[in-house]
Amino acid sequence: MTLTRLMKGSALSALAAAMAVTALPVEAQAQEWRERANEIKQQRQQSRQDRRGERREARQERRDNRSEARQQRSANRGDARPERRAERRSERRAERRGGIDDRVQRRVERRVAEDRGERRAERREDRRVERRVDRRADRYERNRTYRADRNATYRDQRRGDYRDQRRYDRRDTYRDQRRYDRRARYYDGRRWHDYDRWDHRRWRNNDRYNWNRYRYNNRNLYRLGRYYAPYRDYSYRRLNIGFRLGSLFFGSRYWINDPWQYRLPEVYGPYRWVRYYDDVLLVDIYSGEVVDVIHDFFW
Repeated sequence: MTLTRLMKGSALSALAAAMAVTALPVEAQAQEWRERANEIKQQRQQSRQDRRGERREARQERRDNRSEARQQRSANRGDARPERRAERRSERRAERRGGIDDRVQRRVERRVAEDRGERRAERREDRRVERRVDRRADRYERNRTYRADRNATYRDQRRGDYRDQRRYDRRDTYRDQRRYDRRARYYDGRRWHDYDRWDHRRWRNNDRYNWNRYRYNNRNLYRLGRYYAPYRDYSYRRLNIGFRLGSLFFGSRYWINDPWQYRLPEVYGPYRWVRYYDDVLLVDIYSGEVVDVIHDFFW
């Protein structure tokens, strides 16, 4: 045990001695580098201080030169300064007086021009108002004369139209009555008979004229296109039995020539099936009376 410890202790001591021997040159080199760096730093600081001192001396020299030059100039012109100042003050006063006069004159001229322009504008406005009043008076007189003449013309025209219309109405009424009396009957070979009154309930109970079911199976047949009223500004009105139509509404262009095509009953005498928008009417063409009606018959 003692021998082992002695060998371990001697090895460690030898290792420490070797490390110490190798560390001595490294520390000496580091110390040398630090000293050199300090010397370089001191040299730089010294050079900066020298340059600052030189700049300071140059500035002071320039200040001295400027002050000497200023003193020299003031000494050269010191005698003529008061006289020049007095002359300049007098010139400025004269210029100021002349400028004031000129400003006053320009102000007066400007006011005169403004007054002249205002008076000219007032005259133009007065003339404009007078022309406007004259035009209104002329227009009123012209309209009044035209209105009086027009009313008189219209009144006379209406009177003449009313007389002519009454004359024509009496003539048409008499002619239609005679035609109805002559054609509203039929002759059986021995004597004249009057047409029976149309019964609008009896034919609807007959299945042979079931137009509703037939229309359901033949939809395209009931699409007749647009309806063109005989009057331009006329619009649809729902009509019922007993209403009397004008003759233009049941003209031949509106007749349904083949009623059985739409499963409607055949008509006789003065009766005709007539299209009225999407409705179908049975009209007495002698009197214009609506005898039967089916609303929304066509699509």
